[in-house]
Amino acid sequence: MPAQPVYKVIFQNGNQVFEVFARQIYQSDMWGFIEVEEFVFGERSQILVDPSEEKLKNEFSGVTRSYIPLQAIIRIDEVDKEGAVKISETKPADSGNVASFPFAGIPPQQTTEE
Repeated sequence: MPAQPVYKVIFQNGNQVFEVFARQIYQSDMWGFIEVEEFVFGERSQILVDPSEEKLKNEFSGVTRSYIPLQAIIRIDEVDKEGAVKISETKPADSGNVASFPFAGIPPQQTTEE
């Protein structure tokens, strides 16, 4: 087990799901937010470059602390070691009978009636 725990944080940002690793997470003093600090990115060889990992590295470069709304958090796991970070696209909801609970940052679907 590592000296410092590593956490895998999965959260929704718009129509994307981010999966990142961090060494520090805790409830923020700002009500309704989780603070994530010390992002961990795996050391990969320079031969193979994962575009989603590079995008996340660029997005979080220079970020000391990130505040993520509670309603955007999907899951937080304490893991043995960091893994590959990734971004996944979410699929739009079908127009069936069941509607998902709206998350912050996701605009409701607009319907046009004539």
